[in-house]
Amino acid sequence: MSFSEEPLVLPDSPVDLMRVRQLFALPSRIAGSAFLRREVADRMHERLSMIRVEPKRMLDAGCGEGADLPLLRDRFPGAKMVALDASHAMLLEAKKHGKVMGTVCANFAELPFMNGSFDMLWSSLSLHWHPEPLSVFSAWKRVLSKDGMLMFSCFGPETLSPLKVAFQQVDGYGHVLPFTEMHDLGDRMVEAGFVSPVLDREVIHVTYEHVNSLLSDVRALGGNALRTRRQGLMGKTAYSDLLDYLENERDADGRISLPFEIIYGHAFCSYPEKEKQAEAPVHFFPYRQ
Repeated sequence: MSFSEEPLVLPDSPVDLMRVRQLFALPSRIAGSAFLRREVADRMHERLSMIRVEPKRMLDAGCGEGADLPLLRDRFPGAKMVALDASHAMLLEAKKHGKVMGTVCANFAELPFMNGSFDMLWSSLSLHWHPEPLSVFSAWKRVLSKDGMLMFSCFGPETLSPLKVAFQQVDGYGHVLPFTEMHDLGDRMVEAGFVSPVLDREVIHVTYEHVNSLLSDVRALGGNALRTRRQGLMGKTAYSDLLDYLENERDADGRISLPFEIIYGHAFCSYPEKEKQAEAPVHFFPYRQ
């Protein structure tokens, strides 16, 4: 199973979805960020190990190059897995991991599946690339079975905050995505119909000796998909000012710290039989330092 769907056009949104597809059209561009993506996926698997679930059909939404597929297959050897991404090139890489029922190129918010197609939906560090989390959660809820489970991670607002401030000092254009607050994500999950969402957050600090290494890793995370982005290259003076600003951010050890706020969430489509609750509470937990 392999087919394509054009991205949803949202002219008023801050994120250019066509640009997102372009940024991820070359897998080698994001290879440098694998260390962070693998770390977050491992932490998601730690959380998953504490949840009793045995899905028969799974969807990896935003699978990228498919690095999560082997871990999911080891955890659920009997499950049939489908890999979905907006990039054809990423799906070609994902196919190399083998043993997937199909690969689908589609938009998060317009999934080409029947209602209740999956028992579990997994999505690691992909949700923030879509400008309408509510529409995404609604689509995810629709394709999950009655007792289906969602598990995801995404970046929160503290991500790349020093870089965002640095660009504000030297450039009038947008460079960092408008990451959604954890509490807003929880509210949108409830609005979409998920029950008892559980969300927590932590901040992972990556330190750098060289500014160029920092900027290289930031580019490897995907790039700038904002509609308000500069269409041409930054001038030499502005770029030099950016480097100077980041150099002044060195700590006592002489290194530059870049924060990544990671939001983790999971929820079910219905309450377990033993739970007879009238409301759908959202549970938040403090993040680890």
